[in-house]
Amino acid sequence: MTSVPVPIPSRTQFVLEAIKHRILTGQLTPGQPLVETELAESFGVSKTPVREALKMLAGTGLVVMSQYKGATVRTVDADMAREVYDVRLLLEPEALRRTVRDGACLDAAGEALDRADEATDAAGRSLANREFHRALYLPCGNPLLGRMLDEVRDQSALVSAVAWATEPSWLREAAEHRAILQLALAGDADGAASALHAHIASFVERAFPGGGAEAGRR
Repeated sequence: MTSVPVPIPSRTQFVLEAIKHRILTGQLTPGQPLVETELAESFGVSKTPVREALKMLAGTGLVVMSQYKGATVRTVDADMAREVYDVRLLLEPEALRRTVRDGACLDAAGEALDRADEATDAAGRSLANREFHRALYLPCGNPLLGRMLDEVRDQSALVSAVAWATEPSWLREAAEHRAILQLALAGDADGAASALHAHIASFVERAFPGGGAEAGRR
């Protein structure tokens, strides 16, 4: 018998999304302690939804739970970044290749790029960037592949947030996104997949030089 997912209480969901937003926009920085009482006061809730939200965020890789230090924002280093981006390099280009070969609608990807161009802050651009990539891989025809990529979205966004804080590269990435989408819309599945692979690899190599995302497998 298939189990039915247990709904997340609304207050816990609110706190989870609020903490995630603060982490991915740099308001909460890598390594920063996440004190339950302070967060509860900040959000006007009890400690219970904060505690549950932190556990869920630990499950997505954004938060680290320690018996001695409590909860902290995950620290981003070169090894962590390359692990996350290696998964993307292995899975995301293939998902896009299947999306294009299936002739799936890519309107959502174009709309995400428009929102990225219109965004007035890093948070808006980051969200639109994530939506663009998801719109490319989600219609791949393999729900499991889509869910696997969804599982690394938050960690990938954390890596991006840290890298962008040091060296913003929005314009370059926007141009690469447009080129990827153009190839996909033209029906060039292999070309789009190759361009996406190069886009993902070049980002982590610029942000964390010294081996690249695939170095650990060579």
